[in-house]
Amino acid sequence: MPRSLLPLVLLALLVPAAPAQPAHTHTGDRAITFPDVPGYQTLVCDFHTHSVFSDGSVWPNIRVEEAVRDGLDALAITEHLEYQPHAEDIPHPDRNRAYDLAVEFAQAHDLIVIRGSEVTRSMPPGHVNAIFLKDANALLRDDVRAVFEEVRRQGGFAFWNHPNWTAQRPDGLATLTDLHRELIAEGLLKGIEVVNDVTYSDEALQIALDHGLTILGTSDIHGLIDWQYEVPEGGHRPVTLVFATERSEAGIQAALEAGRTVAWFNNLLVGREDVLQPLLEAALTVTDATYPNDDHSVLSVTIRNTSDAAFLLDNQTDFTFHSDADVITVGPHQSRRLEVKTGPRRTSVRLVFEVLNAVTAPNTHPHLVFDVTVD
Repeated sequence: MPRSLLPLVLLALLVPAAPAQPAHTHTGDRAITFPDVPGYQTLVCDFHTHSVFSDGSVWPNIRVEEAVRDGLDALAITEHLEYQPHAEDIPHPDRNRAYDLAVEFAQAHDLIVIRGSEVTRSMPPGHVNAIFLKDANALLRDDVRAVFEEVRRQGGFAFWNHPNWTAQRPDGLATLTDLHRELIAEGLLKGIEVVNDVTYSDEALQIALDHGLTILGTSDIHGLIDWQYEVPEGGHRPVTLVFATERSEAGIQAALEAGRTVAWFNNLLVGREDVLQPLLEAALTVTDATYPNDDHSVLSVTIRNTSDAAFLLDNQTDFTFHSDADVITVGPHQSRRLEVKTGPRRTSVRLVFEVLNAVTAPNTHPHLVFDVTVD
């Protein structure tokens, strides 16, 4: 997205990578982790980033290093095709150059780098990312429809970037044009960013639901991830969680084509109900339920969270809690004990929560049901 550039970082960020480091693992304190779901691996991906090879502020090796720190499975560096504000300082006729450098830097790490580009046009169609390309140079065409047809010829995947961007939509409302409808109908536009950078769009989510577009969340990072998302202070970059049959570029593309994605942004999970619900059920489980004392009927229930999300749960049952109000938080990778006043002692209880930090449609939160057997 064209914007005022962040100050260029130290010259050290613009030089080739340091000597190879040990292979990446998902054990770092800041690595983004979510559990697998039945039948699929949960992969953490960012499909929209920039370097100095368009309007970003860092060399591609920094994009790779950030991705490794964040525990990403896949990264796409998607330079603007038509917008090249650094061309006088870093001339590069080959629009594949950032990808080639990123692949070289990523060899020392367990990171999938995906070739992509950002088609940078006025509305319509606005800005569009094309990923899984074979040659970005072939997208440098005057006719915008020919660009989309070339993406399809290369077997790529095109998605609409920041449809709520106020530079192109002053009201901030993602709105389909006739050209977008044509591209969707012809299978040339397959996804939409519901989350971009620091924005979330209810309208983009509704467009995705109405037209079968894949839901995406991206950082669109130009400066430094740590600065933009305050990672040292506990923030996180926006990502797309991809549910794939295998951890490979082909597996990721197949999942995107099938719409098996959830966006994670500012602790908010966004996805279709049939895709998001299995993730919630995998992330939150009841590990035990007991009456600690024989002389009262307050049931102690432990809920375990195996994800990076801090879940905000709103009680939807008639039970009340002994130490909490109706809304509780289960922190990331933590267990939370809940004292449930069941009235008579029971052998089983059903607990139902609305998940307030997740949405499956505008103003719609999914529910979690725990059928709890008392120990």
